[in-house]
Amino acid sequence: MFSSPSQILCTVFGINIYYYGVIMALAISVGVLVSDWAGSKYFSLKKETVIDMAPYLIIFGIIGARLYYCALNYDFYLRFPTEIIAIRHGGISIHGALIGGAAGLWLFAKRHKIPVFKLCDVCALGLPIAQAIGRWGNFFNSEAFGGPTNLPWKLYIAPQYRPIPYQDYTYFHPAFLYESILDFLIFVIIFLFIKNGKIKKEGNLTLIYLILYSVVRIIVESIRLDSVVYVFGLPVAIFVSAGIIILSTILLLIKRKG
Repeated sequence: MFSSPSQILCTVFGINIYYYGVIMALAISVGVLVSDWAGSKYFSLKKETVIDMAPYLIIFGIIGARLYYCALNYDFYLRFPTEIIAIRHGGISIHGALIGGAAGLWLFAKRHKIPVFKLCDVCALGLPIAQAIGRWGNFFNSEAFGGPTNLPWKLYIAPQYRPIPYQDYTYFHPAFLYESILDFLIFVIIFLFIKNGKIKKEGNLTLIYLILYSVVRIIVESIRLDSVVYVFGLPVAIFVSAGIIILSTILLLIKRKG
């Protein structure tokens, strides 16, 4: 059994420093450095190419993550439009971050005349390790948890964070931990593909990452209790992930035949 110690890491000059922010900064830094290393070692990119691209990825990724989340909860943000920029109140989406980050990557690639799909493949290695680390931010926020359980690795959730139907339960599945482990496995798989050099066509690594991560997301979303939006009784992220799997698989088959 384990539980979140607090959302606040420390206070500096009266300003609260949150675990979530620190962990996200660490996750982004590790992801960028890993991708930059792989880019120069395996993809013939100049050193610090991904580091130079990082501001594009971060800025566009944050904007995309926020706008996607607001779009899913449009009824609330239409009533309170000033909350759209209140990102400190929570509310970002990984699917939105991927879309926004892809836009930033495309812009950087065009400005520096680098093949877009080569940069995508480089980032396909850094993304899962960043996601594996970033998920621990959910631990300190007492979110991204699953249904009640008494397994040895059960997660204690304080009453104020429990969904109303589960107020009488104390321990829950640590869904964030499951995704963190699975994201790390994706990182290992992608790295082995890169190291062995078996994936030759640009863009294929990206499609493989999208398929693997979407499978992980479907698994995790199926047990989470705090998903944002539901359609036909299922989290909307499951439908989006299923669509990504289908589209990515079709593209892989087309590229293989081509």
